[in-house]
Amino acid sequence: MEKSDLPVVARKRANKAALAAAEPVERRGGAKENAELQSTARTQSRQAVSHAQGRIREAVIRNRLRKLTALLHHINVDVLRASFSDLKKTAAPGVDEVTWTEYAKHLEVNLLDLHARVHTGAYRALPSRRKYIPTADGRQRPLGIAAIEDKIVQAAVVAILTPIYESEFLGFSYGFRPERNQHQALDALAFGIGKRRINWVLDCDVPFSTGSAVTG
Repeated sequence: MEKSDLPVVARKRANKAALAAAEPVERRGGAKENAELQSTARTQSRQAVSHAQGRIREAVIRNRLRKLTALLHHINVDVLRASFSDLKKTAAPGVDEVTWTEYAKHLEVNLLDLHARVHTGAYRALPSRRKYIPTADGRQRPLGIAAIEDKIVQAAVVAILTPIYESEFLGFSYGFRPERNQHQALDALAFGIGKRRINWVLDCDVPFSTGSAVTG
């Protein structure tokens, strides 16, 4: 399977030199993580998400025609905590004006309260804050910035529903799927064109109301 180039190309180690004199190989580009949450609690939260996804995946595999009607109990504090830790710390706040750092100061109390509101039906999403960014053609592109708790709940719901949607995707689907990206789609396309008999290629964009497009 062909791969895209790494973000940093490692240099060749120096030959016939002492260990201290040899130039070290450059490190690969690493994933950005939230160092403050690298703890046992975060590890347990990850395990809780994986366990919930595994149970849902097994239920889907056993009977693809069966309707899953009880999923809310999977949205627990551990799943909410894992969703929070995945959020971008420097992201702009929503209409609540609460940043990632401020919410983290009383994280466990906030998550327990959020969990209770979600399960009692008291949780209500806040309106998104409208933000405009300039585009290359001089126009303004509208963006909707959700409040911090709305981002947490949305990410938790996505984590629980992903195993259900994943079972419906075909192997050549790359858009908006975990562990897949546009570079892998281009690799597959390049391999297909170069190594297989291809008679035609179809390229299409699916426009959305926000003016963005999805390819692949």
